[in-house]
Amino acid sequence: MQKQLDEPLLDVRDIHKSYGEHEVLKGVSLTARRGNVISLIGSSGSGKSTLIRCINFLERPTSGQIVFAGKIYECDIGSTAPQSSQLRTLRRKTGMVFQSFNLWPHRTAVQNVMEGLIHVLNLPQREARERAEAYIEKVGLSSKLANYPSQLSGGQQQRIAIARALAMEPELMLFDEPTSALDPELVGEVLQVIKGLAGEGLTMVVVTHEMGFASEISTEVVYLREGKVEERGSPAEMFQHPGSPSLQSFLSRFRK
Repeated sequence: MQKQLDEPLLDVRDIHKSYGEHEVLKGVSLTARRGNVISLIGSSGSGKSTLIRCINFLERPTSGQIVFAGKIYECDIGSTAPQSSQLRTLRRKTGMVFQSFNLWPHRTAVQNVMEGLIHVLNLPQREARERAEAYIEKVGLSSKLANYPSQLSGGQQQRIAIARALAMEPELMLFDEPTSALDPELVGEVLQVIKGLAGEGLTMVVVTHEMGFASEISTEVVYLREGKVEERGSPAEMFQHPGSPSLQSFLSRFRK
């Protein structure tokens, strides 16, 4: 496990999220210290993707607090909403990789990675190009710099999406089921990249349905059920000695 620092990088406090009268998250809390990898598991509809999108305010929570790098972001509807400048800072420091790749189809792989570096970080063209190439090399695709998304496999596209997020040099990476849109034979290449990042000590929150993967990379596994944390613990505790009947039933689906 990576070395932990006492001060949490991320502290999610009692997050609720409702859409009209439908409450999706019902008071979820979690803490990630630098170097932690937290895997969120649970059935479809348990609130995993909503939670990860609340962390960087792609969805604004109905109530609770997000504390990131010591800065408190209030979520209560009656409170003052975070200013756009505050949210820009939060999002620059929290890279996000989605289920879909969201690459610009008319731009090459290297141009896709350069886009945010030029237009968000205001890097000069040459510096943006050098950084983009370095991160594309990091995900093992140096030979694909000039390829357009249509010329890449799904796994390669997702690796370019990871390079794009990493190139912004965030303090926290959020992954929302990064392999769910891939054909089974392409899943491994994406998981291998994420495992490498975990080994380097990058702080991550990962929504995943790959239980073996979660067991390998996580410092903590959090099981969500019906918008609440039903159980949490180390991978050994969660996968070898699940406590609740619900978690036992959920994990049984993945055992051969």
